[in-house]
Amino acid sequence: MIIKSIAVGPIQANCFIIGCETTLAGAVIDPGDDADRILAEVQKAGLRVETIINTHGHFDHVGGNRKLKEATGAELVIHPLDAPMLAQLDRMAGAFGLNAENSPAPDRLVEDGDTVVVGDLHLAVLHTPGHTPGGISLHCDSCVFVGDTLFQGSIGRTDFPGGDFDTLLNSIRSKLFTLDEDTAVYTGHGPETTIGTEKRYNPFARVT
Repeated sequence: MIIKSIAVGPIQANCFIIGCETTLAGAVIDPGDDADRILAEVQKAGLRVETIINTHGHFDHVGGNRKLKEATGAELVIHPLDAPMLAQLDRMAGAFGLNAENSPAPDRLVEDGDTVVVGDLHLAVLHTPGHTPGGISLHCDSCVFVGDTLFQGSIGRTDFPGGDFDTLLNSIRSKLFTLDEDTAVYTGHGPETTIGTEKRYNPFARVT
């Protein structure tokens, strides 16, 4: 599995380019901004982007959707509860004094238990609400892409509209902390971590 990480936009959200080594089919998870940089990395990796996946609808994770979709023709995927946010990115970004281009409508809506196929890769969709109502994580082999649900030593904010602290903790404990402890956690901001590390040491969500 090919995994490349780029911190994009003024809030430095992590965008992940993943690819199947056998077929060179690729997906981009959370293209928040800097679409030209993302496309350059895709080209370097020799991948064909077939899918764009949004872990949630906040502007810093989806602001590059339009340019990336126009350049690749890829299918745009998001959970139905966050899909309405895609038409409100300019307003959301404006609240932070920033700019964002509204996203095209999604091509596919995914729910908990669905699978997104990228070449020979199978990404299991885990509905992990709490940061947003429609937040999802994507589990594949020994890694999971969690958006802003879980961070190294922290958790996602719950003070934005639609956020809920108890819901977020339940998502982390019931959907993420049930994965193997050596599962690599690719977060929406900051460095990667592991499930085992966060179960033991995360001051907000640890269970041991």
